[in-house]
Amino acid sequence: MTVKTKKPEAAALPLNQILAGDCVEMMNSLPAGSVDLIFADPPYNLQLKGDLHRPDNSKVDAVDDHWDQFSSFAMYDRFTHDWLAAAKRLLKPNGAIWVIGSYHNIFRVGAQLQDQGFWLLNDVVWRKTNPMPNFRGKRLTNAHETLIWASRDEGAKYTFNYEALKALNEGVQMRSDWVLPICTGHERLKDEAGDKAHPTQKPESLLHRVMIATTNPGDVVLDPFFGTGTTGAVARMLGRDFIGIEREEAYRDVAAKRIAKVRKFDASTLEITGSKRAEPRVPFGQLVERGMLRPGEILTSPRGMTAKVRVDGTLIGNDVKGSIHQVGAALEGAPSCNGWTYWHFKREGKMVSIDLLRQQIRAEMADESRPH
Repeated sequence: MTVKTKKPEAAALPLNQILAGDCVEMMNSLPAGSVDLIFADPPYNLQLKGDLHRPDNSKVDAVDDHWDQFSSFAMYDRFTHDWLAAAKRLLKPNGAIWVIGSYHNIFRVGAQLQDQGFWLLNDVVWRKTNPMPNFRGKRLTNAHETLIWASRDEGAKYTFNYEALKALNEGVQMRSDWVLPICTGHERLKDEAGDKAHPTQKPESLLHRVMIATTNPGDVVLDPFFGTGTTGAVARMLGRDFIGIEREEAYRDVAAKRIAKVRKFDASTLEITGSKRAEPRVPFGQLVERGMLRPGEILTSPRGMTAKVRVDGTLIGNDVKGSIHQVGAALEGAPSCNGWTYWHFKREGKMVSIDLLRQQIRAEMADESRPH
């Protein structure tokens, strides 16, 4: 008699749920290689001693909670090692992690990331437009926090939506210094007593930028220090799935109520500006084959150089023959040229970039690939 052994089914991910418990234990209970991105806001280990007061003698609601207290740097390093090891196990091969911290802990976290084989991609300085003042006057006002972005391994094909970030920044490359306000006003969550629900609640603008930059709709984002749920709220708005882990019941309750009120954006608004490299290739000859440009038609450069379209999709101009890129480079005396943006044709008395014809074909291709 042959006994067939059935392979155990992979455990289903608890998507869009907040898990109660220790972050390491909870992460180790989830399937390996199942998460696209991790955003982690671990305890900063501030080591505050005594109360902090403003000049008017009112008490500052600082981070003095038990979860931020460690008996030594060695204990903090062990804790960091353990949760990062669990995080790396969870990430997909092309997954990535963001960790945010202050000068108290971020250098120790960075060293652990490198020791465990993560590949550092950027450190980002979040410069706060409205930082808390330095009340004692003995140090510089601490006006920034640091984020480290790292892929799971060297050589990973991590997600980076370059064009979307550029569009977010009015057409200029996004830099690694982000100027954003801290969480105040209507966004700051309060408990029943009217106090801060969480002392280090992060602004939604910060998570919005992180997710637009390094995830796509449908990706799974895990936050092992979920707090009051900023990661989950932004993920839900942007059409990402989240998994939150939080051991403090009071924070879980606030997060659950908050996320329940969040509405996902309309699908059409979740589309972002894609990378040009990721777009389907359209040969110039296809424009000729489809009659969008005719053999013999004259193309003109911004400086008035001209070339004639040939039947095989090449150009000829000033005795130079070749592709739209080769002829453009030769006429300009340049080592290279993007022919798509260089050449224009005339329609109804106006000069039009040939790239518009390429975009028209790409739009048709995208429409054909969508399910109907």
